[in-house]
Amino acid sequence: MRVAVAGSVGRDHLMTFPGKFTDSLVEGSLDKVSLSFLVDGLDIHRGGVGANIAFGMGALGLNPILIAAVGKDWADYDAWLSRHGVDTGHVKISTDLYTATFMVTTDHDLNQIASFFPGAMSEAREIELAPIIAKTGKFDLLVISPDDPEAMIRHSETARTLGIPFAADPSQQMARMSGDEIRLLIQSADYLFLNEYELSLAMQKTGWSDAEIFDQVKVRIVTLGSRGAKVEEHGKETIVVPVPQEKAKIDPTGVGDAFRSGFLAGLSWGFGHERCAQIGSMLATFCIETKGTQEYRFDRSDFLERFTDAYGADGAAQVGEVLNPRLIG
Repeated sequence: MRVAVAGSVGRDHLMTFPGKFTDSLVEGSLDKVSLSFLVDGLDIHRGGVGANIAFGMGALGLNPILIAAVGKDWADYDAWLSRHGVDTGHVKISTDLYTATFMVTTDHDLNQIASFFPGAMSEAREIELAPIIAKTGKFDLLVISPDDPEAMIRHSETARTLGIPFAADPSQQMARMSGDEIRLLIQSADYLFLNEYELSLAMQKTGWSDAEIFDQVKVRIVTLGSRGAKVEEHGKETIVVPVPQEKAKIDPTGVGDAFRSGFLAGLSWGFGHERCAQIGSMLATFCIETKGTQEYRFDRSDFLERFTDAYGADGAAQVGEVLNPRLIG
């Protein structure tokens, strides 16, 4: 299955605040917020939603095609992703701008406050999919993850025109996009990825009800945090998949991206949606146990042992028949 992932590539600046953000919020004064948090640490890692999803698929042994706009500082990141199975031969490299920057602070309760500077990502709207497809062959699935909003909409329009199945994943760009833009992105999507808050925000911005949003797509996957994920498909019973037991909750950054990586890997292997969500939840658990979105480590035996504990031996046996993870380092 030829999967292309369109989305952001960035450098993550991860900071930790030892208290709770909510302790600094004053009821009745939220219309004029001016706060500064003294953080304990700063870690800089590779990130960006498109790159994170592609990396996770590569870590599981697949070879996704990355479609993105990157900066003139791309060389070392390119080598990293290529070494871990990602086809980076079709990214657009800016001659003037640097790769996008994501800055996030996480508090004691794993709440986050984040900002994103697009940098070279703003040039993603210049990417044409047709020439890429001419070189790679038609995609079996195009994943449209957070990116320059104009690029996201153009990619969805191209997918509909060319008859390419696509997954819409607006996530972090939901706050930036208008209701009209969200409608244009998700209409006729084969898959729609959201978390609970993003679903509520989509309803607010589009004016569509929960049911009306679901009616726009074939399959909707809503992640539920510590309660797992649910998969909704028309005419079928809703699937709810719990999360495996984590060894520690270190950093939630990139957990949703890792879930998508695993879910898409499951689709690539031909599994049903329940198994796809289980694989996604397992990979997300590895991610939350580490700081950084592409820093998790596992081998085949470790993945299958923990998968067995969470979802049973039969499921692990099925996954074991196709799982061929790359050694990450």
